[in-house]
Amino acid sequence: MRELTPNTVTDAVFGAVADHSRPMLTYYDDATGERTELSAATLGNWAAKTGNYLLDEIGLATGDVVVVDLPEHWQTAGILLGALWAGADVHCGGSDSDLDAAVVFTSLARLDDHPDADEVVVASLDPFALPLRDLPPGVGDYGSAVRVHGDQFVSRSPAAAALHGTPTAEVIAAARAAAETDGISPGTRVASARPWHTADGIRDHLLAPLVAGGSLVHVAAGTPERLAAVAEVEKAALVL
Repeated sequence: MRELTPNTVTDAVFGAVADHSRPMLTYYDDATGERTELSAATLGNWAAKTGNYLLDEIGLATGDVVVVDLPEHWQTAGILLGALWAGADVHCGGSDSDLDAAVVFTSLARLDDHPDADEVVVASLDPFALPLRDLPPGVGDYGSAVRVHGDQFVSRSPAAAALHGTPTAEVIAAARAAAETDGISPGTRVASARPWHTADGIRDHLLAPLVAGGSLVHVAAGTPERLAAVAEVEKAALVL
């Protein structure tokens, strides 16, 4: 029997989870000392809140462009998974897609890079998602905006495109192929410093471990020696 393609990339991600209480994403930032661990349930809640926000407040329609111009961070993962869950075509970085975007998610440091965007939401990148104060008029704060929304989500229809216009089925298949190439299988705990702020990086370095049913420990601003040390502490079976 032919396997049905999930409606969205995020459906494929959470469909691969065997135990929602176990860690799905652990984020380290050696520049700030942050360590944040999110179970599949908690990351799913942030993704659901983001998806509900996009549908209920932004009025997102399947196929609408959502720009995500953010560094690797657990909040970025929640935004990406939420946007994909809501059926968005996610574009990464820059301002080329701003005029066509339903909303742009960015950081305070990159806010001035998006002067033409109609709807802008800033992620604080705070370990606890604390809100940013004194944002310019018309600019939303991610943590504040999504907290009021429900933490359960069900995709409403198949999403035609997922990343920069690439069909959803192709993104899922490519992510699964990348996981197989890297030796990631269900339950594999992966420690990595590989970037995921581009479409290819999101697919191969963030989504690949998750669609394979693994978990990701991402180390930002660390040395190879630090990555190896974190991998030992986190009992990661694979270091990439």
